[in-house]
Amino acid sequence: MSLDLLVFGPHPDDLEIGLGGTIARHAAEGWRVGLCDLTRGEMGSNGTPEQRTEEADDARVVLGAVWRENLGWPDRGISGAPDQVNDVVRLVRKWRPRAIALPYWEDRHPDHVAASRVLVEAVFNARLRRVPGEGEAWAPDWVCYYFINDAGPISFAVDVSAHYETKLRALACYRSQFRADADGAVTTRLNAPTFARLVESRDAQVGAQSGVAFAEGVVVREPILRPHLIKDWSARP
Repeated sequence: MSLDLLVFGPHPDDLEIGLGGTIARHAAEGWRVGLCDLTRGEMGSNGTPEQRTEEADDARVVLGAVWRENLGWPDRGISGAPDQVNDVVRLVRKWRPRAIALPYWEDRHPDHVAASRVLVEAVFNARLRRVPGEGEAWAPDWVCYYFINDAGPISFAVDVSAHYETKLRALACYRSQFRADADGAVTTRLNAPTFARLVESRDAQVGAQSGVAFAEGVVVREPILRPHLIKDWSARP
């Protein structure tokens, strides 16, 4: 079976932070969405790998994705080793997604930067028929990039206003990360009240710039082809 959208995240909760509303919208509109976490976040200050895996699956249900997989790469060990690249090649060839979403290539967290670099290489390898591995070569229609921590110029925005509560409910599944009162929790940037406001204010700002309540910014490397300069084609004469 194929996917319409395959989204990769370095750690459990990253793809929800950056693209949770977009994922929820696609799923609600009937697109088949798959999610893949590269690590179990075992180097995080709070939560165990088992907790984070369970929380990620709870978030998958909230978002409406058809499946979620964790590749189990070592946290702080995203290196681009051949076995890591081959893991992604296998997934892309197996699920044959129409679109793939990756973390943006610049971010304050080194793992996010490393993940973007390795994923770009692996997605490219998946299209080459002479690269060995399971399945036939496959190239998505395009690769999109989303922001986790930092934000920059975007290529376009996705209106997620109608699905923003779903994004917030998915983020709330990560109790070990975003709840300062969780058992044994230590204070971090993630469980401070300011972090939730930071995510929401970023999405609200992109929404305001786009004329909607909430939107998530997306970057693509190639030009976006349009047939004309009229913004709303439905208003054609």
